[in-house]
Amino acid sequence: MSKTEFKMPKMGESITEGTILNWLVNEGDSFEEGDILLEVATDKVDNEVPAPASGKMLEQKFKAKDVVPVGKVIAILELSGEKGASKASGKTSEKKVSKTETSEKPKAQKQVSRPASFKVNENVFISPLVDAIARKNHISYEELARIPGTGKDGRLRKSDVSEYLENGRPFQFAQSVPEVSGFQIPDLKFDKGKGKIVEMDRMRQMIADHMVFSKHTSPHVTAYVEADLTEMANWRNNNKVAFQKKYKEKLTFTPLFIECVAKAITDFPMINSTLDGTNIIVKDVINIGMATALPSGNLIVPVVKNADKKDLKELAETTNELVVKARDNKLKGDDTQGSTFTISNVGTFGSLMGTPIINQPEAAILATGIIKKRAEVIEREEGDTIEIRQMMYLSLSFDHRIVDGYLAGSFLRKIANYMEQFDVERTF
Repeated sequence: MSKTEFKMPKMGESITEGTILNWLVNEGDSFEEGDILLEVATDKVDNEVPAPASGKMLEQKFKAKDVVPVGKVIAILELSGEKGASKASGKTSEKKVSKTETSEKPKAQKQVSRPASFKVNENVFISPLVDAIARKNHISYEELARIPGTGKDGRLRKSDVSEYLENGRPFQFAQSVPEVSGFQIPDLKFDKGKGKIVEMDRMRQMIADHMVFSKHTSPHVTAYVEADLTEMANWRNNNKVAFQKKYKEKLTFTPLFIECVAKAITDFPMINSTLDGTNIIVKDVINIGMATALPSGNLIVPVVKNADKKDLKELAETTNELVVKARDNKLKGDDTQGSTFTISNVGTFGSLMGTPIINQPEAAILATGIIKKRAEVIEREEGDTIEIRQMMYLSLSFDHRIVDGYLAGSFLRKIANYMEQFDVERTF
């Protein structure tokens, strides 16, 4: 038997920390190799961490709800057998620790080199540390401005924000009142009624925070166009059986939509951007997030990486795999990280159109409505005709701080053009 340090594992390339949801093995309990020791949350994804070998839980360094950096010792285990010791030493070797420490130090130095503070409004200053805490907890700058600061000149300190979070964020939905105004916002006491109490699960709370944060952060504007998907829909219906027979993959509309969006982003790269202070970061990759419903009713956004570089077969494989993993609750941290633009197919629920909320920190999000057959007037050389066409509304919500109406409208129209000009002679 040997004592071994058990560290917070790395659950994805971009994951730097995880939240301990709960320990499944208590101190003093024994376990077998492969048993789940604890559950760890990263963003919206829950991960199960297995035991590297049989042994006993001697000590737990952190409790449930603690946020722990990757590589940090979270428990002391007593492992048995050479196989287990070898596995454990591979995870906790001095060489790996040294590499982790070396890779983390430049990041810390880079953060320190940033400006000490930046102005949110004329009264409130926020340090990079407080800013990081706010982003982590989806607290908007407007909400930060409501928190009383105990630092010099009323500046916010880390302890101020921590205490505010511990108190349940009392100012989260408060509305500011002008100092000089003849009108005061009334403190209305709404009758919320009585009924069954359903407590929000952790994911629903995170979604709620993310949506409020997005609306507080970005001035949302939504543009709409209508697209004629008759040619695309007919091609898919005529080829979906052969496609599945050849590639063993279902051909849904999702990869076809992603293909058109990726082309349009290539034509209008500024839509594929993020605002960082007064700088606009135009992304050098096109990673398309696709909002997917979970069995619980919550939504999650798995990401199709490098969508512009994938052909239809690869897009179908990737989207089908991500949808299955989402429905089986098997998504990993990297599956939901790194999106640069998001698509929400509200037509799946029968909606004609939608006004989606931007998936921060992206600049825009597209909603696709239900494909509906309608009688349309079609202009042809021999004259106008009335035909049955398969139509769909597209709506684009965009961050008006960095995307203006011309760019948004042109980009949205380009997506519709790619959908309408679908090559019905294409092969796969």
